[in-house]
Amino acid sequence: MRLVVFGLTVSSSWGNGHATLWRGLAGALARLGGRVTFFEREQPWYAAHRDVRALAGGELVLYEDLAGVRPRAEAALAAADVAMVTSYCPDALAATDLVLASRAPVKAFYDLDPGVTLERVGAGQPVEWLGPRGLRDFELVLSFTGGRALAALRERLGARRAVPLHGSVDPAVHRAAPPRAELAGDLSYLGTYAPSRQAALEALFLRPAERLPRLTFVLAGAGYEGSFPWRPNVRYVRHLEPALHASFFCSSPLTVSVTRAEMAALGHCPSGRLFEAAACGVPVLSDWFEGLDAFFDPGREILVARTTEEAIAALRLPRAALRRIGARARERAFAEHTADARAAELVRRCEEAARAPAERAPALTGGGAA
Repeated sequence: MRLVVFGLTVSSSWGNGHATLWRGLAGALARLGGRVTFFEREQPWYAAHRDVRALAGGELVLYEDLAGVRPRAEAALAAADVAMVTSYCPDALAATDLVLASRAPVKAFYDLDPGVTLERVGAGQPVEWLGPRGLRDFELVLSFTGGRALAALRERLGARRAVPLHGSVDPAVHRAAPPRAELAGDLSYLGTYAPSRQAALEALFLRPAERLPRLTFVLAGAGYEGSFPWRPNVRYVRHLEPALHASFFCSSPLTVSVTRAEMAALGHCPSGRLFEAAACGVPVLSDWFEGLDAFFDPGREILVARTTEEAIAALRLPRAALRRIGARARERAFAEHTADARAAELVRRCEEAARAPAERAPALTGGGAA
């Protein structure tokens, strides 16, 4: 399958979850005989934190202005089996015009941020990556979130065929690694700062740190400022490149995963970090969202906490019990949640869309996306 993508970024993992996902998918598709051509607009914050300059198993096209690479984009689209635009693509509207004008058999949209998309649509706010016709012109709409998001994408944005394509893990990148003293702690958290995650982060990470001052808590991620409610026993790593994620997870006996509120409201929304930690054999302490048990078995493959007290109870579990949970999580992640599994799913979804007869787009509700 030849896939052309107009997306946010694959060259920099700084402050976003798109890059790691696409790197894994591109490599997995290459192993299936496919190829990804990814068009990414140069942006200074990603250029300053670039950790990939070539896309393994595909082609990375960095550009300053989409008009300047239009001939190259049109040539790639002319040879494509699937043409795709993603959420947060900075040139999404112009790229959508190129995709819809192409002869690619399947024209797709991948919403990696359906919680944000649907929250803005519900509030009557503009969605920069969607035009006035919403999603009705795409044969296939992929959603990072399953559950209620799929019906909402159909009903509010006119998606004809909305199916989930969840996050995944690349076992070549995320696997057991030697711990590092500078990353070591009793509980870790890896994630970009997000206001909608703050309440869960307070409950499962910061308040336990306050109540357990003799333990060390390690937080890594971009976007945390001086106004963040730090605790004295919280160590901060400002940005951690993907090559160090495995060592980060393996430097603590337990790691926290918290979900953006808008994603948790939709359900079936496992974060990429959840799979990454599991692949390293590190047990995850997660907040609850509907559908979590479809990905990992609570109590056996993952720990779930709704309160600070439950988080502290998890921290006090014997290390041997935590190791057993981590080992089971790794088995599940490698069996069901790898980039290879998701790439095969992507190919299957695209083939289904290519074979399906033309479907009538649902009428838009909620005012569209303009």
